[in-house]
Amino acid sequence: MKASIRLEQAKRNFTKSELKIYDYIDKNPAQVLYHSLTELAEACNVGEATVLRLFRKIGYKGFQSFKFSLAKEVDALGEENGNSYISRVRNSMLRTLEDSSAVIDEAQLERAVDMIDSADDTVVFGVGSSSIAGLDMQNRLLRIGKNIEVVADPHSQVMRTASMDKDTVVVAISITGSTRDTVDSVKAAKDKGARIISITNYTKSPLTKFSECVLLSSAKESPLDSGSLVSKVAQLFVIDLICTGLSIRNSEQAERIRLDITGNITGKLY
Repeated sequence: MKASIRLEQAKRNFTKSELKIYDYIDKNPAQVLYHSLTELAEACNVGEATVLRLFRKIGYKGFQSFKFSLAKEVDALGEENGNSYISRVRNSMLRTLEDSSAVIDEAQLERAVDMIDSADDTVVFGVGSSSIAGLDMQNRLLRIGKNIEVVADPHSQVMRTASMDKDTVVVAISITGSTRDTVDSVKAAKDKGARIISITNYTKSPLTKFSECVLLSSAKESPLDSGSLVSKVAQLFVIDLICTGLSIRNSEQAERIRLDITGNITGKLY
């Protein structure tokens, strides 16, 4: 059964607070897909527990399962309206870069650059598609003489935290900020004294609660688009800013290593 129908059929049994949630979803179905649980609760001026209770009342395990069902309705409506997928992807890419540029906090960006520049040990945590962004960050930083480690496996992440201390900086990458494996690993790192930088789309999320520095990107995913290229573009934009800042800070070393790498790689080309 469609999410909208479940809501409609059950609304006569909703409390006043639950009706606020119903009204908001009814008027803003597309926007709801890009909300975190905290954002939806704040938009409706109710508690997070009230939001979860509503979705369980209509047969869903939680907010994410509701969003998945709602996303299929919204996506089907877009297809019926004849939206070209080419234009949808192009527009999403352009909007992502513009929005990500607008939400970047320069003070937080400089703080992240400072933290990585002075760290003895830098580790990137990211699972799934976020680990791909982490590998790009590693590639960029190796080119300017900054050694970092990317750990994508959740079990390996937790094991890696055993050797962390106050001189370790963890860069945690998660679009939602609610990826349980990443959050659990970050908590373990924090307990060891590591300093945390998070790259995420949500200011208020489980991940940011453990973060000393938060860098926002802006490409909030529909549940049907998890791991999309648009989301990675947002992450890579933020990573590029960090790496450019570090390159400027270490310009002489970066140039020397860049020339060395170019010379080494040239020999591998026909």
